[in-house]
Amino acid sequence: MSILERLGELAIVPVVEIRDVGHAVPLGEALVAAGLPCAEITFRTSAAVGAIRALRAGCPDLLVGAGTVLTAEQADAAAEAGAAFLVAPGSNPDVIAAARRLGIPMVPGVCTPSEIERTLADGLDVLKFFPAEVCGGVAFLKAVAPVYPTVRYIPTGGIGPGNLPAYLALPQVLACGGSWMVRRELIEAGDFEAIRRSAAEAVALVRAARPAPGPAPVPSPAG
Repeated sequence: MSILERLGELAIVPVVEIRDVGHAVPLGEALVAAGLPCAEITFRTSAAVGAIRALRAGCPDLLVGAGTVLTAEQADAAAEAGAAFLVAPGSNPDVIAAARRLGIPMVPGVCTPSEIERTLADGLDVLKFFPAEVCGGVAFLKAVAPVYPTVRYIPTGGIGPGNLPAYLALPQVLACGGSWMVRRELIEAGDFEAIRRSAAEAVALVRAARPAPGPAPVPSPAG
């Protein structure tokens, strides 16, 4: 199973902003215990590289990726730390080229048809739809799906328990990104039991929205 297929199987990608590397492993353990063994560690803080490295060493059952990757240098740092996939809010060609050079699956961000077409031209067809709710949400995805039938999306931005099922009901949605189960205040308070409970509730929502096996396997995008 490819990394992108694994994300589709899980259907949720926890988007994590972590400020203290010491919180990384307890967070990872909480996600694994909840049945959601995945974390996208965002490059929004200086602790991102250390957190990725700590999770790779301390939580071998966790699929660890890097998010908010804005530069080729950040892509290199994420790869060196052991990130298994990269996610970006936009479709920076330098970051896409770096991911291809590194041989790491890359999920660039899009929110317009022109951006979708540009990333398709780069050989990528699994895309982050961001910011999802602000840019039209489920209605936007329904509108563009017939035009770009090969594209699968990971909507992120404004998604939570209330609207997650509506996104997961769309066949073009591979998974959804979200931070509600890994809220920064819970991480900084060390309340990893609350994170475990919230992540377990998210897993239950996925099972209710997708009672059948996960989405059909998709080919890994180039680079």
